[in-house]
Amino acid sequence: MQDRPAWLAQNEATMPAGLDWLSPREHARVERLRFPKRRTEHLLRRWAGKTAVARSIGWTIDRATVSRIELLNHPGGAPYVELDGRRADLEVSLSDRAGTAVALVGPAGSDSGALGIDLEIVESRSEGFVVDFLTEAERTWVHARRVRDGEDGWQEAANLAWSAKEAALKVLRVGLRADTRTVEVTVDESRRADGWAAMVLTSAAVGVLPGWWRRDGVFLLTVAYPPGSARPDPPAVVPGGVDLAAAVPIHSWMGRAPLA
Repeated sequence: MQDRPAWLAQNEATMPAGLDWLSPREHARVERLRFPKRRTEHLLRRWAGKTAVARSIGWTIDRATVSRIELLNHPGGAPYVELDGRRADLEVSLSDRAGTAVALVGPAGSDSGALGIDLEIVESRSEGFVVDFLTEAERTWVHARRVRDGEDGWQEAANLAWSAKEAALKVLRVGLRADTRTVEVTVDESRRADGWAAMVLTSAAVGVLPGWWRRDGVFLLTVAYPPGSARPDPPAVVPGGVDLAAAVPIHSWMGRAPLA
């Protein structure tokens, strides 16, 4: 595996039918998920994570091989990887939104350390949302984006700030149990040729976390790295994933009854 973290996107159309690509422990957990939304999203995140790990370490993508990769959870909820029942020397972060999931994989113990990834869509966010979840400086930036770029600028900025906070809180291993205003996002809107733009995430608890963001179609992707003096490069792309720019948000679970 390369030292640079890498990411991959998958959607529901790429996910195999059945559950034989899960390990017995993963299968047991899925069987406890009765509600279609939670079950579908859980499976989709596992599929994205397993394929990202498999491709990163050179394993083939077939049901038997993928079932040897387990994506389990720490007590606090953060995922970790086991290969053939043994803890893997990997860091992984997962996210999903509207029928698409992303995974970020990197080597444990490297400069990257803990990783955070989040996926959002550019959707309507109210003034109340901005007031409740963003800091004063972030609110000022979001309002400035509306003046400059209209409603799309407002919606992109509000969702980008939210997504970046989620990525940072995953690095800190606290998730949305923490107040989102304990992390402040400063965005560089100058995008590189590869589509990534830099951002800085300042945590009240640990200081500055470097991060990157991109917009592909209606999707926003953010990644965060742990505190450090040097800015890591943005993650590479794991071959074989779906193109976020062409992905269409779906909600396949709507209207389906809970499992008995």
